[in-house]
Amino acid sequence: MTVRTVVVDDSASMRAMVSHLLNADPMIEVVGEADCPATARTMIKELNPDVITLDVEMPGMNGLEFLDKIMRLRPMPVVMLSTLTQAGADATLKALELGAFDCFGKPSHSAFSLKDYGDELTSVVKAAARSRRGARPMEAAPVTPSNYRPRPDALIAIGSSTGGVETLIRLLSSFPENCPPTVIVQHMPANYTSTFAARLDRLSKPRVVEAAGGMVLEPGLVCVAPGGVNHLTISGREVRRCRLIEGERYNGHRPSVDKLFLSVAQTAGASAVGAILTGMGSDGAAGLLAMRDEGSVTVGQDEATSVVYGMPAAAKAMGAVQIQLPLDRIAHRLLQECRA
Repeated sequence: MTVRTVVVDDSASMRAMVSHLLNADPMIEVVGEADCPATARTMIKELNPDVITLDVEMPGMNGLEFLDKIMRLRPMPVVMLSTLTQAGADATLKALELGAFDCFGKPSHSAFSLKDYGDELTSVVKAAARSRRGARPMEAAPVTPSNYRPRPDALIAIGSSTGGVETLIRLLSSFPENCPPTVIVQHMPANYTSTFAARLDRLSKPRVVEAAGGMVLEPGLVCVAPGGVNHLTISGREVRRCRLIEGERYNGHRPSVDKLFLSVAQTAGASAVGAILTGMGSDGAAGLLAMRDEGSVTVGQDEATSVVYGMPAAAKAMGAVQIQLPLDRIAHRLLQECRA
């Protein structure tokens, strides 16, 4: 089935480039190009596309305002395109919270990176068309008791990708101020994770920071892996610390969920709990299996509440997922497994 797509961007050259990259995939057809939200609104009504790509920074009604209207009046999969700047990072995270399926930095003009970008963009657009956003309404999450206390040796490790921003916000909103030490890999560009960690910190009771090398993992601290440059791993058994290591992409990603989970399996074993959440591909499956083999409790998000049931599905197929749960039940289970 062909994915019918509308490309929205005020730049004619950017519209042409994105359309060219998408049309190169035989499963995608760009059925319209719009230079502003007003034109896009008409195209959406007339063409009824499966997916739209939307520029964040546009004159007049910007992409965020238009996205908000789409999600309230005609919900559909939207892939946001943004510059890789601090302002772009702020707008991107807001777009994901408003309901965008995913966000990408705008492509560069070098041939090699443009091909890689095109491969990733077409994968996301096709995944957006298959997405099951809103398939199951969330139930009320169990309330964490006010007297919650984690085990001294407890550690929570979480991996997520596409759909993970909104998912992690909802997950951490259930964490108490003195939650077990928690480490997270969310696939994101390099400039985005510090902004994301700051937003999580504002919306959560525990302290949330971007991980730094040598940072001691302690109760009430949530560390988010820096995007794009290093892999986040854990070192030390008596005193656990964040360790950032250089290296090529692993399983297609840097930071890699697999790298984090493998290090947790080695250093924390049965005292750790792992969770693999919504995302494309299979990053984290092998690492979660290693955690389970070392005695960790392992949890996977179910298909109905995943924006993309890729990473959790790969982990489940491999035998890495011990317990599969909807999103609204995962935080409670992780916390109970770590309770003193």
